[in-house]
Amino acid sequence: MVLESCHSIWIFDAEEHRFQRLVKRVMAADAPTTGWRPYFGLDVDPESDAFVVLLDRDATRLLRSWRHVEPCPRFSDARTAELDLSDLREAAGA
Repeated sequence: MVLESCHSIWIFDAEEHRFQRLVKRVMAADAPTTGWRPYFGLDVDPESDAFVVLLDRDATRLLRSWRHVEPCPRFSDARTAELDLSDLREAAGA
């Protein structure tokens, strides 16, 4: 199963109970990935597009994200922007 969030592509291998994330917008052979990690459950909410990955049997460690849909209410036009360090120092009063 493949799920797409705003930031990543999530690949789930249900047979082997493992998943990995591939960072979007860096689609190359050396793209950042988590590598294969075990998971113990996946809950996808069809109404909210949220999904939760259970990282342990007791469901005490979870990852939560949302599927990217168009138009995306979480992503919209708010993009990560580059900031100048001198602007950050000035804003921090340094």
